[in-house]
Amino acid sequence: MALLTYKDARPWARSIRDEVGDGAMPPWHADPKHGRFANDRSLSPADKETLTKWANGGAPEGDPQDLPPAPAFTDGWTIGAPDLVLSMPEPYTVPADGFVEYEYIEIPTNLKEDRWVQAFEVRPGNRAVVHHVIATARAPQPERRPSAFRMGAEMSVPPGQTGGPAETEGQQRPKGLSRYPRPRAIGASIGGFAPGTAAHVYAPGTALLLRAGSAIVLQMHYTTSGSQQIDQSRIGLKFAPAPPIEELRIVALANGKLRIPPGDPDYSLSAEMTTTAAVTLRQILPHTHLRGKSWEYAAVYPDGRREVILSVPKYDFNWQTSYVFAEPLKMPKGTKIIAVAHYDNSAANKANPDPRKEVLWGDQTWEEMMFTSFVYSIDGVTPGAVITAAPGGGSR
Repeated sequence: MALLTYKDARPWARSIRDEVGDGAMPPWHADPKHGRFANDRSLSPADKETLTKWANGGAPEGDPQDLPPAPAFTDGWTIGAPDLVLSMPEPYTVPADGFVEYEYIEIPTNLKEDRWVQAFEVRPGNRAVVHHVIATARAPQPERRPSAFRMGAEMSVPPGQTGGPAETEGQQRPKGLSRYPRPRAIGASIGGFAPGTAAHVYAPGTALLLRAGSAIVLQMHYTTSGSQQIDQSRIGLKFAPAPPIEELRIVALANGKLRIPPGDPDYSLSAEMTTTAAVTLRQILPHTHLRGKSWEYAAVYPDGRREVILSVPKYDFNWQTSYVFAEPLKMPKGTKIIAVAHYDNSAANKANPDPRKEVLWGDQTWEEMMFTSFVYSIDGVTPGAVITAAPGGGSR
C-alpha cells in the first residue's frame, strides 16, 4: 500500500503499530550487536514508541504545514535518471504452470569506451513472475583480473548452471522449460535484483568497471503464477564522471555440498575463503531459499583475533538484503572469512515446501542454496588493472 499521504496511511494505523511492534517492519534482519550498516532500515525505540502512541491514540492527523516535500521519482528509477537504460531484446512469455530453468538473456551495451558504473538498478517488467535477476558483464576480449581470495575446499568443484557448484550424484532432477541456456562465458557480476534489493549505489570514488563493447547477461529466474505472463525487464546504469580511486569487485562464496535431512530443524553448513591480498570489504548479501533460518559471518585475522562482522539471526527469504558497512572493513592479507548458514527443514517452518524430503542444492525455490555475494576492493591495485600473459605461459 502507498504511505505517501495521511489519507494513504490512516486506514493501516493498527497494522503499522502491530508490524512495527513485532519487528516485521521495516524489514531489517541484522543483529545490532555486530556491525553498523549504512542502509540500516530499522527504527529506533523512540520512533517505534511514537508510532505506537499515534495508532493507540486514534491516529490523528498532524499539522499539514509540517509536511516535508514529497519525494520526486524519475520513471520509477530509485537511482535517479540513468545514463544508460538497457532492455531485454524481446518480451519473454512465462508459462502458466510448471517451472522455468534459469534463462540467460544477452543485451549488447554498444559502449564505445570503458565506463565506470556508479549505480545500478534492475526494473522487473513483471514483478508477479520475476523472482530474481543477476546481471553480469562479459567483455569482448577475455582478460584475467587480479584476484584476492583463495576459496575453501567446498568451492573446488566446477560451476553448474547457477554459477554455483555442479550437481553431485543424486542431485540431478528433470529439467524445466528453457529457451536461453547459460552461455559458456557470462563475465563478472555487476549487480542484481531480488525482493528487498533492487538498486546498488556505490560511494563516491568507487565504481565497477564496464568494458567497451561488453554484453550484459541477465540470469532470469521466473516463477509461474497460474496464468501466462509476459516480462520485459530493464536495467539502468549511472556512470561515474571519472575513473574511481578504488575499483569495486564482486566475489561469490558458496558450498554446494548441501544435503539437508528430512525434518531437520537446525541443519548447518559452512564455507570459507582467505584473502590473498589486503582488501576492503564493503557489502555482504546472504542467500538461501525457503528453508534458510539464519546466517553468521566471522573474520579471523592473521593475528588470531576473531570478529563477527554480520549476524542475521532471523533470515527472511522475502527480503534479500545486501548489508552495506557504514565503515568499510579493512582486512589484511591472510584474513579468513567464515560463513555459517542454518536451515529449518521441519514442519514448524511454515514456508517449508515439504519437510518429508531431503533437500539438495538447486536453482528452484523448493531446493536450496548456500550462497553469499561480497562487494570489495583490493588495496593498492590500480583500477582497471589486468593480468597479462607472460612468456612461457605464466602471468605477471
